[in-house]
Amino acid sequence: MTIKIGISACLTGQQVRFDSGHKRSDFCMNELAKHVEYVPFCPEVAVGLPIPRPTIRQVRIGDVIKVCRPDGSNDVADDLYKFGQSVASNHLSKFSGFIFCAKSPSCGMERVKVYNETATWTTHDGVGVFAKAIMDADPLLPCEENGRLNDPHLRENFVMRIYVYSKWKELVSTGVSLHKMTTFHAQHKYLLMSHKYQAYKALGRMLGESHERDVDQVARDYIIGLMTAISKPASRKAQTNTLMHLQGYFKKHLSKIEKQELSEAIEEYRIGNVPLYVPLTLLSHHTKVHDVAYLKEQVYFAPYPNELKLRFGI
Repeated sequence: MTIKIGISACLTGQQVRFDSGHKRSDFCMNELAKHVEYVPFCPEVAVGLPIPRPTIRQVRIGDVIKVCRPDGSNDVADDLYKFGQSVASNHLSKFSGFIFCAKSPSCGMERVKVYNETATWTTHDGVGVFAKAIMDADPLLPCEENGRLNDPHLRENFVMRIYVYSKWKELVSTGVSLHKMTTFHAQHKYLLMSHKYQAYKALGRMLGESHERDVDQVARDYIIGLMTAISKPASRKAQTNTLMHLQGYFKKHLSKIEKQELSEAIEEYRIGNVPLYVPLTLLSHHTKVHDVAYLKEQVYFAPYPNELKLRFGI
């Protein structure tokens, strides 16, 4: 199934910004674009603003946020939010993620500059109006900003989440059942464990105790729990704990030297001398050599295409 991602059009290189420029993202267009299909949007152009155009900003007047020119004219806040609702209604069911342009009064995901009415002070607690409409429509949708994608941990976590959400949507599209969800949960065991071990146990219990519940409600509860658990990058401590659990599968398979090599790789990762890719490569190798069927089904080993090299930097 093709993974579809919504994206701010300027990040694809389209010259739609107020100054007729763009903010093309190298990662998005040179790397991730090889594996996903983008659907670009420029909400400011969509609501009728020209290219080029006067700058717009968020202005707080009482409890109301306007998105307007510096002189207070031409407020397009309502139009931007309604356009976001339209995009959500027509496209979000097909999307597995969204990438927004940082700091934009329409597309910024967080920390957008908000002026007071006289422009004598600002805060940085705003959310782009279009972005807010998208995130309101599907709070579980993996969303990220172009600037934050420069952080290797946030980048890895975002891409992992869009692949998990895509797999879930594929499952739902074929009809949910308790058996399918239990299998899905088993395949994501170590991915979940690497983020929140307690969430893995709690979601497993929920599925085990859900035989008499409405299956659609169980599915909703499950995906909320899963996406919430993996919403933040995994800590080095949690990753190390997961690696050690995986190591336990090979107690009877490896030679003394191989066990030492694997233990040293995990320890080197724990203290920060090597990236996660190093111990995972060894574990993946032993999984294939010794044909450990359960581990071969684990999404944790390959949650996204290895060509993205996302675990080289964490």
